[in-house]
Amino acid sequence: MANILITGANGQLGTELRNRSFSLLDDVFYTDVEELDITNFKAICAFIETHDIDTIINCAAYTAVDQAEDDEEKAMKLNRDAVANLANAAVKLDCLLVHISTDYVFDGTSDHPYTEKDATNPQSVYGRTKLEGEQAIKKSGCLYIIIRTAWLYSGYGHNFVKTISRLASERDELNVVNDQWGTPTYAGDLAEAIISIMERDDLPELEGVYHFTNEGACTWYDFAKEIVAFTGANCKVNPVTTEEYPSKVKRPAYSILDKTKIKETFDLEIRDWREALKSCMATF
Repeated sequence: MANILITGANGQLGTELRNRSFSLLDDVFYTDVEELDITNFKAICAFIETHDIDTIINCAAYTAVDQAEDDEEKAMKLNRDAVANLANAAVKLDCLLVHISTDYVFDGTSDHPYTEKDATNPQSVYGRTKLEGEQAIKKSGCLYIIIRTAWLYSGYGHNFVKTISRLASERDELNVVNDQWGTPTYAGDLAEAIISIMERDDLPELEGVYHFTNEGACTWYDFAKEIVAFTGANCKVNPVTTEEYPSKVKRPAYSILDKTKIKETFDLEIRDWREALKSCMATF
């Protein structure tokens, strides 16, 4: 039996966790900023003590990658400082902290799927603040599991799948970048993986950093074509280069994550990204 605190519960991953079932023996407390301000250390400690929390799953983050370049202070406050608060509270009150991180901690220049042992080198404010959040967790001395993911989408919130689905119904053509490689990740599958991990009774021995995405690899162009095909819209998708799609953020050209560690450690079976996309879009 566990008492689980989920932060950022109104986001994509938090909502997918709400839609799934933890163990019947667990009490799960879903919070977002209205219920718990994780930038307030005292508030976190009070909540943990009041509800006898033993596990924190942190789904909260500043994820507006472009906006972060102009609002570094806010990104730092949520991606680093709030995470440090959660980690220090976890140490003080003896909790496990499960934290969601990102492929943006890497620079995207690899020629192989990134493993958990590869050197980090973020190229954006978002990536740097997320990495500093990871470092704050490790520095705190709390018991932790950090899960890095990439290209997250769901039927909720703002994401690539929902945007392309909408634009395909409004336009005859779309231009999408075809030289950035990664793996789309259905938040529902990540939620299932987290719940499966929570069922283990040997988590203290399994502390560390893990990578999770769906299986396979594609470009944003490939991803968009699949989305449009599922919608049935009569919309042509054109491949373009990163240079033709100006952005203030340097996005990783290659951010495929190696999932060997998480699959072997927790005996997980992970779906191909196309199969996962089909499941998600069936809920639209």
